[in-house]
Amino acid sequence: MSQTVSNAHRRSYRIGRGEQGVLTFEPYKSEILPLWRFKTPAIARQSSKQIHDKFFEYEKRDDFVGMDMCRKFLQMGMTRAKRYANHAGGRKYDKETGKELERSTKHEGAKEKLEASMIFREVWEKAKTYEGYVEKKEMFLKEQKEWDKQQKKGVIV
Repeated sequence: MSQTVSNAHRRSYRIGRGEQGVLTFEPYKSEILPLWRFKTPAIARQSSKQIHDKFFEYEKRDDFVGMDMCRKFLQMGMTRAKRYANHAGGRKYDKETGKELERSTKHEGAKEKLEASMIFREVWEKAKTYEGYVEKKEMFLKEQKEWDKQQKKGVIV
């Protein structure tokens, strides 16, 4: 069950680029992370459904931050599964040199990781274009901008 999040904490949330901040913003991280799995297509299907259901739980509570964190986890499911599809062991860069490793599509599990990625992609696309999400995002950004202005002026909200 979601913890109560203060208005100041909520306003400190930044949508960011892609999955940015997904593993740092509490209490959402702790609520969604246990649902996030992509080892097989069946697991990805179940995981993406659970996260999508959580997305709608947050919507019912009028909690855009929770909805956006679910969107980020769905996106991360897509990108991480794709990384494992493209690179055996999921390592994209060489530890020593930092250079990108050669892609592989013939390693064990590559096809199922690609399928898992596509499962997450489909659900992520639905979430990020869902009308309720888009509307709440616009409202959140507008409120956040006003809150930021007040904070700069020293107004305590």
